[in-house]
Amino acid sequence: MDKTFLMVKPDGVERQLIGDIVSRFEKKGLQLVGAKLMSITKEVAETHYGEHKEKPFFGELVDFITSGPVFAMVWQGEQVVDVTRQIIGKTNPKEALPGTIRGDYGLTVGKNIIHGSDSPESAEREINLFFKQEELTSWDQTISSWIY
Repeated sequence: MDKTFLMVKPDGVERQLIGDIVSRFEKKGLQLVGAKLMSITKEVAETHYGEHKEKPFFGELVDFITSGPVFAMVWQGEQVVDVTRQIIGKTNPKEALPGTIRGDYGLTVGKNIIHGSDSPESAEREINLFFKQEELTSWDQTISSWIY
């Protein structure tokens, strides 16, 4: 089964949106296999956003993601990266459709509530950055036969 990494950013945690966000993925039939509320160090933030290191907004991005707690999650399901990206919506909340997380709650590109892996490769890298293998679990959900 495919896995992906999602993270409610400090703005989403501060606005108490964790429950609603988790509920959207559960209602879609995805399985939560790891979750933790945590603070991100500057080093982890710089590694996580390393692809943006040379961009002018890199410093602001690192400052924002380390400004408060985040809720890091690992979800499992068929084509889970694509499915979660659809639920999340476009990066810019102004372009995100109503009904998506960013369309409903995002304010700006910088404060867009949630991060989601954009490929299976980035999902694997991000999961390994934020979670130890023993922090992840898996079980046979009885509902799985109704979904897959």
